[in-house]
Amino acid sequence: MIYSIYEWHLLSNLSDIPQVICFMISDCEMKEEPAQVQKIIKWCLEISGKVQKNCENSIGIREIIIHISTPFPDMIPPYLSDIRKLSSIAAINLHYGKKSETFGSGASVTIAIGKSGREEIADAIKAMVTDSIAPEQVTTKVLEKYLTFSHTPDCVIKTGGAHLVDFLIWQSVYSELFFLDLNWQRIRKIDLIRAFRDFQARNRRFGA
Repeated sequence: MIYSIYEWHLLSNLSDIPQVICFMISDCEMKEEPAQVQKIIKWCLEISGKVQKNCENSIGIREIIIHISTPFPDMIPPYLSDIRKLSSIAAINLHYGKKSETFGSGASVTIAIGKSGREEIADAIKAMVTDSIAPEQVTTKVLEKYLTFSHTPDCVIKTGGAHLVDFLIWQSVYSELFFLDLNWQRIRKIDLIRAFRDFQARNRRFGA
């Protein structure tokens, strides 16, 4: 009861939430609690729905991105079946190894397993060379067209207190960063609300 009241209190003062969220977790965290990914997605959507209901001008969450770092990016992850179960609540864009899958319907959720931002940029440059893009034609907009991921997250949430990996290293240059000391499996809905309240309180400068 007290928890519900506290959650209501936090939500009542929340009006500006990130539209694109990126969670960065480890392969070990995912293996320990694969069902947590469904809880996180549901909580994000519930928070977004309540904020939009309370604030007419709030846009809400448009996309959720989950990056899973792994030392074995070419191996089939053991939690693949758990990810596929997400089709009941979201439209999933899944990337692992050299494969990509799209399934489900609903909110847009991208899950990338073991993808490297530096490799993504290197692959984009190789593709531009293959397409005979002259050096003087290379601009930030041209490069971005060759990137695998077009997402530009408003905030990046890292769990477990570990360092960030280089996923979306180009796209997240102006993202707000949040480090949660909690491991992935211990995150509660109220922890997400607190992160969103922190986001709301920040003055985003976009590099200015």
